[in-house]
Amino acid sequence: MKTNNVDDYQLVEEAINGNKRSIETLIERHKNKVYTYILLIVKKEQLAEDIFQETFIKVIKSLRKGKYQEKGIFASWVIRIAHNLIIDYFRKAKHLRLLSSEDTEVNIFNSSRFSDTNIEDNIIENQIASDVRKLIDLLPEDQKQVILLRHYGDFSFKEIADQTGVSINTALGRMRYALINLRKLIEEKKLNLTKI
Repeated sequence: MKTNNVDDYQLVEEAINGNKRSIETLIERHKNKVYTYILLIVKKEQLAEDIFQETFIKVIKSLRKGKYQEKGIFASWVIRIAHNLIIDYFRKAKHLRLLSSEDTEVNIFNSSRFSDTNIEDNIIENQIASDVRKLIDLLPEDQKQVILLRHYGDFSFKEIADQTGVSINTALGRMRYALINLRKLIEEKKLNLTKI
């Protein structure tokens, strides 16, 4: 049977019954969103890959043991597992504030992506992105989470609501307050986030 056109619910049922192909399809279908979510929080590629692998090992074990009792979206359940593993990692490491966004930045001078464009513009864009990311880290946790999921993880507000366990209106409200607070931080720090 072809698994690519089957919905998540049916794939989960088949995976619980031992169908390895269904598990592979679920992982393939959701790997980008899950990995992006992890990387946005931990900011280190190697660490993100480790937690990503650990997440899907836990997912597979949970499916095999019949522990998946969710009525919601499979991807939200997987991201919740990833989120818990991230929290566990930071608890063990005891250095939540020591990771910087600079650890994962790519050397723009060695990237073919920028070879046809103005290098100064790219440096400015990277600096703006870095400044914005640092400001996001200053937001309250619930607002930060909504911004990361929406703008970096490309989640819909419905997916954000499912993931965070709140209503869509609450998720929208948190986004609104996050944007208001970001504007205040930009003014307080007198940052110029535009190209001259």
